[in-house]
Amino acid sequence: MPTTVEQWDYIELTLEGTQAGNPFTEVTLAAEFVSDAGEQVGASGFYDGDGIYRIRFMPTVPGVWRYRTRSSDSELDGIEGAFTCLPANGDNHGPVRVRHQYHFAYADGTPYRPIGTTCYAWTHQEEELQEATLATLQDGPFNKLRMCVFPKYYQYNTNEPSYHAFEGSMEDGWDYERFNPLFFRHLERRIADLRALGIEADLILFHPYDRWGYDKMSAETDDRYLRYITARLSAYRNVWWSLANEYDLMRAKTTDDWERFAEVVTSHDPYDHLISIHNCIPFYDYTRPWITHCSVQRVDAYRTAENTDQWRQQWRKPIVIDECAYEGNIDWGWGNITGEEMVRRFWEGAVRGGYVGHGETYLHPQDILWWSKGGQLHGSSPARIGFLRTILEEGPEHGLNPLPSDWDVPRAGIEGEYYLYYFGFNQPSYRHFKLDPGVRYQVDVIDTWGMTVRTLDQTFEGNFRIDLPGKQYMAVRLIRVR
Repeated sequence: MPTTVEQWDYIELTLEGTQAGNPFTEVTLAAEFVSDAGEQVGASGFYDGDGIYRIRFMPTVPGVWRYRTRSSDSELDGIEGAFTCLPANGDNHGPVRVRHQYHFAYADGTPYRPIGTTCYAWTHQEEELQEATLATLQDGPFNKLRMCVFPKYYQYNTNEPSYHAFEGSMEDGWDYERFNPLFFRHLERRIADLRALGIEADLILFHPYDRWGYDKMSAETDDRYLRYITARLSAYRNVWWSLANEYDLMRAKTTDDWERFAEVVTSHDPYDHLISIHNCIPFYDYTRPWITHCSVQRVDAYRTAENTDQWRQQWRKPIVIDECAYEGNIDWGWGNITGEEMVRRFWEGAVRGGYVGHGETYLHPQDILWWSKGGQLHGSSPARIGFLRTILEEGPEHGLNPLPSDWDVPRAGIEGEYYLYYFGFNQPSYRHFKLDPGVRYQVDVIDTWGMTVRTLDQTFEGNFRIDLPGKQYMAVRLIRVR
């Protein structure tokens, strides 16, 4: 084991122990970590096959840490050691947390604005396609990726995965008491790849699109799986937990099951990663205390991001519209909106104080659709979403919050300091603004589709008129001049 580790990275204890019986179910392993500053954290261990046991720990503060193991196996019990945690540097800002109620920041305080996309089953494709997905992400605007732990069986995605989570087979049956370490090692490798790109892995723990039986496991198996995956993955700083994609389509699960799952995950994750649950039609009760943010799917074919400010008031938590529909041209209405409409929904959500997610479903001769398999992006929205990301990063440090607006145009910002108006479908040739006298503003006319910012030569105060180009998808930004 190394003697030093960076803050918010992880250190791994690798131990050799018994292979007798079934170590997955018969051996317990954990360790207590204590810093020289008095911080104390318990971490669960896991069996990784071939007599190898591991405990992963993510130190949250610099300094010397000491540990001692606890195990039902005498060979693994009472092992002690120490290491030094060095301060984080570079792009390591720690795990993402909720900040200022409706927004996010990394653990070191650096603002984080989720600009997400969806590739449900990308880790279950051929290696070459997975590498292509990573290359696309490296060049793209996204800093969060929704992805399933288990493989997916659905339209355009019927191939068999390379690995399964349990020993056994479809033909002979799964041994739900024995995990397949190769499956989880592969998943970990891809989560680490995303971390290297600065991308959060929003892990979907259950989903209904299945033909292998993962969606209908027993309660005992469900809980064992959740304990195992949290032991393996909690130490990765870029992990988020999503209990389910479209929880309400998993007919075999009840609300009591989801509440129990939340308890298992949160009680076995010592680092309090972000956690939510995603709907198809009815919303989950997002006021539940374990839910850190609202992971929302559209509930109307057209009106989606326009609800963001109402949902903020209803649930008093960050609103992340992970599925607002997808840019594409398949037959389903959820997968054939235009790039213009995708970008419009992103902007509508942003000026109403939330965050919208991307997906893409353009037909492909080999059924390689980004939303499920990854690969390459073909749509027109990602570049414009990247432009919006720049606008957001130039905006208020603590995020955009909605402001009282005229009936026909939403706006966000900080009263008397910063305003962002978005005109969406409308195409005004000019606009009158009525602000307090004595405060002067720089005015930027933003073409959200053309990705241009035109700063007007003069500054303005009080009541003034701004000429606009008379086309859709324009925005105006007012920044106070000091």
